[in-house]
Amino acid sequence: MGAAANVPAQPGLIARIHFLGGERIAADPNHWAFTNEFASPPARALEAHLLDKLARVPGVWFRSKIAAGSGDGAAQLRPLLDDLLSSEWIFEIRDAPASPEYALAIRLNETRARLWSQNLREVLEAWTKLSVQKTADGWRLKKHEPPDLIQFHRAAEWVVVDVGQEPLSLDQTLPPAAKVAAETNWLVADLDWPRLAQLFPKLKVFDLPRIHLAVAGRDQNLDFIGQLFLSAPLAPLGSWQLPTNVLRQPLISFTAARGIGSWLARQSWLGPARLEPPPDQAFIWALAQIPFQTYAAVPVPDADAALAQLDRNLAADTRWESRFLHLPEVVMTNREIEFRNVPFVAPFVQAVRAANGQFLFGGFFPNPPPSSPLPAGLLQELSRPGLVYYHWEVTGVRLGKAPHLQLLQLSQLLLMLTQHRQLDAQSPAFQWLNDIGPTLGITVTEITQTGPAELTFKRRAPGGLTAVELVALVNWIEAPNFPGCDLRLPEPRRPRPHPPLSGGPARPAAASPAVQAK
Repeated sequence: MGAAANVPAQPGLIARIHFLGGERIAADPNHWAFTNEFASPPARALEAHLLDKLARVPGVWFRSKIAAGSGDGAAQLRPLLDDLLSSEWIFEIRDAPASPEYALAIRLNETRARLWSQNLREVLEAWTKLSVQKTADGWRLKKHEPPDLIQFHRAAEWVVVDVGQEPLSLDQTLPPAAKVAAETNWLVADLDWPRLAQLFPKLKVFDLPRIHLAVAGRDQNLDFIGQLFLSAPLAPLGSWQLPTNVLRQPLISFTAARGIGSWLARQSWLGPARLEPPPDQAFIWALAQIPFQTYAAVPVPDADAALAQLDRNLAADTRWESRFLHLPEVVMTNREIEFRNVPFVAPFVQAVRAANGQFLFGGFFPNPPPSSPLPAGLLQELSRPGLVYYHWEVTGVRLGKAPHLQLLQLSQLLLMLTQHRQLDAQSPAFQWLNDIGPTLGITVTEITQTGPAELTFKRRAPGGLTAVELVALVNWIEAPNFPGCDLRLPEPRRPRPHPPLSGGPARPAAASPAVQAK
């Protein structure tokens, strides 16, 4: 892939997504990565399952504003969603004087355009108990509260749906031919994430900057290239401090990140794992032999002091205890914290000293003894100037296939232990992932600093996403409150743990002998 072009901010633009459409992508000579992932019978089953769920979302989102007894509109909306996969479309959100405006332009033939006009009109009239007003090229519906105008019209072979305040300033911006005629990328997105998070507060958890991203097929892979525009210059990057003394072979995935200290300082989800000062680098890797061989290391100024700080955090912040189905016994031994009585795995965090620095090193399974040297190419990759993030994996091996589920087995165990809903092996999402997993080869992701407050993102992947992202995706799709992602199960009732018999910091009670026997 070539270098990313500089993409200046467009005044007022909050989001713009241009999708080339499944029909045009399938005609591309490089379509293999797309058709392999989305054209199989399991993919078609997942597609129908997902679109059925999406068709009910608007009725749930706008329930408080929908007229009583009008229905959720899923029957009318569901046929339209098929076009969002097969046809070319552009979606924009822009700031306007009164409130943000939304516009969707989709390329449709006359039959599908009439269906869109009829079904959208039926849903809106049922929800608002108002009648649409016919126009020369479509119709409009004027409401009494913001957004007060919804407009449907034809523009050549496009259907355009505008939502906002009258008069619509966005009305004439979609779809000018110049915007779409030369587009060859399968998907292009410009997202002002901080502004989106203001409109939709639940997006704040992702803490992302303004993003430009383009996706296309190349040589049986999906190629991603984009830019991240930070709100402040990135701090100077320190030299890589690789934990070579605990890294082992055979690697099936490896992740390295640096310059992350200020980002970690803002992440409330770390809970008792938060360290002061926050590490500025992190490394995560997985081995091939056992599904639970996933490890992580962070460089710290003083490993013993950092381990003691983590131990104090775990003792002081007991909120994490309620998240576990069976309370682990946390034991601080010589330069190690062990989480005992956890079925199938043996989580640990160690203080490690090495010639190139000190680290906190942890994992879910004992680290095997040293074997062959690390690949020379890995060290060469990290030596490139400006590299901020690097990820390499054999995605199919990392995912595994039933019954030998590498990452899936670990994720299912963690979901069970933390009282979250496990992914149903009979669900369409699981069946799709199990089908495409073995076909996915090497995925490489790189993020490089290309300006004081600018990062360039590149990825080449047969499936577009990494193994972790694919597992997160299928769990999200199967979440009961989709498009939310609440996988929590009701907390089981259990007796309050007894206080320790001797002095020392209080620890969660050990599991019962019956649980230990398991």
